[in-house]
Amino acid sequence: MKIKWLGHAAFLLTARDGTRVITDPYATGAGLSYGEIRESADVVLVSHEHMDHNNVQGVGGSPEVIRGAGTHRAKGVEFKGVASFHDPSGGKQRGPNTIFCFALDEIKFCHLGDLGHVLSKEQVAQIGQVDVLFIPVGGFFTIDANEATQVAEQLKPKVIVPMHFKTPKCDYPITPVEDFLRGKKRVRKVGSSEVEIEANSLPEATSIWVLEPAL
Repeated sequence: MKIKWLGHAAFLLTARDGTRVITDPYATGAGLSYGEIRESADVVLVSHEHMDHNNVQGVGGSPEVIRGAGTHRAKGVEFKGVASFHDPSGGKQRGPNTIFCFALDEIKFCHLGDLGHVLSKEQVAQIGQVDVLFIPVGGFFTIDANEATQVAEQLKPKVIVPMHFKTPKCDYPITPVEDFLRGKKRVRKVGSSEVEIEANSLPEATSIWVLEPAL
């Protein structure tokens, strides 16, 4: 299957059977100058209702849109929403956030959205096994590099894909990915927006894959 980083927290996942899932589609403007998302999808996941994560109307096709905690099913795939918060104050600053867990082609994905705190034991248990973890690392609006490291240690994924960090196309007051990468081993700079992955070829030890934004 293919993973494509569109930019910010938006990814396009394309399964072998052609099922297409987009996570947290952004709207351009207000500090984001990534290109407009023109991809089509079967399913769109929205972690929370901020403009840089909920631009569902920008996605082509007639996707099923999934929001909120609980178990959802779309296009034959089960999506588990785990309730969390956009800040360390129980949502008092920035509101709720939904973590999404799902499997495509026998690979277990977890997208943390704009997680604003280290996970509780209950949340770790709800999330369960993770093969590929999409994790915000830029801080200020989300967990920062140090907290992201703690969350990664809590979940122990096979692959970590950083997101929601400073780039030339993101003018938010957040830090670049290098802050998260500093001192870490098994870092792979893919040099592309897209990577192919198979369940039988996942790394044995946790690896960090840094993608380039497609847009």
